[in-house]
Amino acid sequence: MKATIDGIYRFGKDFATLSMVPKYKIYDEKIIRKGKDEYRVWDPKKSKLGAALRMGLKETGLFEGAKVLYLGIANGTTASHISDIVGPRGVIYGVEFSPRSIRDLLLVAKRRTNIMPILSDARIPQRFASRVEKVNVVYQDIAQKDQSAIFIRNAETFLKKGGIAMIAIKARSIDVTENPKKIFAQEKQKLQAKFNIITDIKLGHFEVDHAFFVCKLK
Repeated sequence: MKATIDGIYRFGKDFATLSMVPKYKIYDEKIIRKGKDEYRVWDPKKSKLGAALRMGLKETGLFEGAKVLYLGIANGTTASHISDIVGPRGVIYGVEFSPRSIRDLLLVAKRRTNIMPILSDARIPQRFASRVEKVNVVYQDIAQKDQSAIFIRNAETFLKKGGIAMIAIKARSIDVTENPKKIFAQEKQKLQAKFNIITDIKLGHFEVDHAFFVCKLK
């Protein structure tokens, strides 16, 4: 079967990844079997990257063998699909601040050996810089007021020249009283100071008050 986007397959309206670990689910996702292959359907209500795909995302920068820095990896739902895409030759450096989430992630990483859990604070990349090499993709999903600043700091530290950086921005984590459209415009302006923005998508009913940006460093 031919991928619609690198490592991502289309089944009607659904997107899916070819499972690197057949017969093993992460979050009770739907499975589609084609011969010996097993495809894991990407639930857009449980993954902001999955939601962005459903809302029209065409470029992720992900490919087989890619190196990825994932900031705010949580328990590995989205990361499991990225793990399928980058495959055994790729690697995901997963930074997470919550010890409980890291415990869950460690269970995922036992089977998905291309996921490297890192218990640390994404706001301070110096704390984990010795454990992370230069990467092809930076992906961030962090509910912090200064999420754009964290994203810029890490991209400038770890992203290879020509690499792709993706961020899911949660308006309510920045200001619960302000109009989300105004917040997205303000955050976009911050990003444009350092990045060329390739894609700007609102995640609609899948993730209310969220925007998704795909960028390249200037």
